[in-house]
Amino acid sequence: MKLSDKKEKAISVIDALKTLYPDAACALHYDNDPWKLLVMGRLSAQCTDKRVNIVCKELFAKYPSYAEMADAKVEEVEEIVKPCGLYHMKAKDLVSSSQMLRDDFGGKLPSTMEDLLKLPGVGRKIANLLLGDIFGLPAVVCDTHCIRICGRLGFYPETEKDPAKVEKILKGILPPEEGSDFCHRIVDFGRDVCTARAPSCFSCPLIPYCAHVKGEK
Repeated sequence: MKLSDKKEKAISVIDALKTLYPDAACALHYDNDPWKLLVMGRLSAQCTDKRVNIVCKELFAKYPSYAEMADAKVEEVEEIVKPCGLYHMKAKDLVSSSQMLRDDFGGKLPSTMEDLLKLPGVGRKIANLLLGDIFGLPAVVCDTHCIRICGRLGFYPETEKDPAKVEKILKGILPPEEGSDFCHRIVDFGRDVCTARAPSCFSCPLIPYCAHVKGEK
């Protein structure tokens, strides 16, 4: 499929998703606090957003801002975030990134990919989430739902699972102003319809655009 055709298909998919999910919202409940989204994004690695939201109620009650977290004992943070898995590394990253915000960035979340990637535990997925949701900048968050579904739609081979490659491909296909909201909607769609194990293919509103169902390569 030519790039121009993929771009045209992307517009149709975006319009269909907007009809299904008029409100494109992040599944993490961060109260519009940039630091909280940073924390929750880190905790979400190999953990459900639902569990992160639950765990962070206690976490933010004890550490309501980066300043408190920067002074926290890693062992005490570990006890709270343990249900999120990988808690030793996650707790260490939360404390270290809060210290870096305090010491290197004047308490403000940086607004560039380059600076965000300096924060411990922040990769391109979290950085794109922050750039899109906090700063309203062009961003594509390549989580498992996005990678799986966009492969099924035929934007790239379904065998492609590398988040960095997928991000680059999708940035060349999606309108820059739509990327962040598209990714939020595709997460909802991946949970409701196009699941990993049992996709509802023949009741799917995106079936006219689905290369997987059509057997297209």
